Amino acid sequence: MRGQKDLYDLLAKLSIKFDYHEHPPVATIDDAIIHWKDYNSGRCKNIFFRNHKGDRHYLVILEHLCHLNIHDLEKRLKQGKLTFASDQRLKKYLGMEPGSVSPFGLINDIDHHVHLFIDEKLNESDCLAFHPNVNTATLVISKSDFLKFLEYTGNSYEFIKVYD
Repeated sequence: MRGQKDLYDLLAKLSIKFDYHEHPPVATIDDAIIHWKDYNSGRCKNIFFRNHKGDRHYLVILEHLCHLNIHDLEKRLKQGKLTFASDQRLKKYLGMEPGSVSPFGLINDIDHHVHLFIDEKLNESDCLAFHPNVNTATLVISKSDFLKFLEYTGNSYEFIKVYD
């Protein structure tokens, strides 16, 4: 699995600039809000799901205060019931531990297995904040650089309304 150094090397290779913010470990949005107060960015909540068969995986990125309408997403996908992916699946597909879920984990998804759903509300932000695959820091990058990163990974993604 590719780690933090690999992520920073890739961001440099892609000429993606970021602001680095170190903080104590945060595993929940409530914990993170305390440290995000000075960030000039969209603050993101990342949720990793699997379909009922376990053969499709989805990373849902939404504005941190919004609530995901899972049943609506299930209806749109027509994949049956969605459930949170296990810690083992998170490690297998994104190379990270629970509490650190981030789209930067896509550097480990060499088969482009994970599809992203991105909250359309995040289009209103010029910059976005994500963990760099560990929950002891946050990177703030421009939305255009985030999209450049996604283009590089080759994972499919779409902006949709994902909240109630």
